Amino acid sequence: MAVTNLPWLTRAQMVEVDRLMIEEWHISLAQMMENAGRNLAQLTRRLLDGNIADKRVVVLSGAGNNGGGGMVAARHLHNWGAQVAVVLVGSSDRLTGVPAQQYQIIHKMGLLAANPDLQAADLIIDAIIGYGLSGAPRPPAADWITRANESRAPILALDNPSGLDASSGVAYEPCIRAAATLTLALPKQGLRAPEAVPYVGALYLADISVPPEVYAAPTLGLQVASPFQAESIIQLT
Repeated sequence: MAVTNLPWLTRAQMVEVDRLMIEEWHISLAQMMENAGRNLAQLTRRLLDGNIADKRVVVLSGAGNNGGGGMVAARHLHNWGAQVAVVLVGSSDRLTGVPAQQYQIIHKMGLLAANPDLQAADLIIDAIIGYGLSGAPRPPAADWITRANESRAPILALDNPSGLDASSGVAYEPCIRAAATLTLALPKQGLRAPEAVPYVGALYLADISVPPEVYAAPTLGLQVASPFQAESIIQLT
């Protein structure tokens, strides 16, 4: 499906979308994270030819909201029959709120792994750093980005490849080289920058239930016609 009339958001605009959703529309972060993670799991299944039974998926999850979305996806993939290993990239002490809740679920399910074999994975999910990146990734995130890039497995990035600036498209060192990226709500400006193309791969957009009235709020002033009439995940490039 070719979509040409969507606005592409800056990091600041996406921060405002999230604020409006939670503070003014009372659509919780847990709801948005569940929508994001389930769509991520569905795209994973699509990229693995529609059948993930016994497929080996490694989820690299940071300690923030992006990582929480990755953990939601891991839960769904496990329930659907995949062999899932989740790496918490960073300390569990940094987890708060909804990501901490998702971590407790993943821990209870026995899906955490300290050092899974990335070379043996059928697919790696990058949920380390979201659109809030500022500057080059630091260890341990940088170490896992490098390891993922050096593996033979295709990488699916959630919202934004870790290491890529969501507004400018600048790829810091290191930066995930994704085979595909599933961005959320509306695409981010940096994802269409020419220099970002080798890192983004095929670009998909997922519905996380943002009402068009949120985009039309005075602080954003965007008129958005939903592109999700036929399905909740569409391919942009």
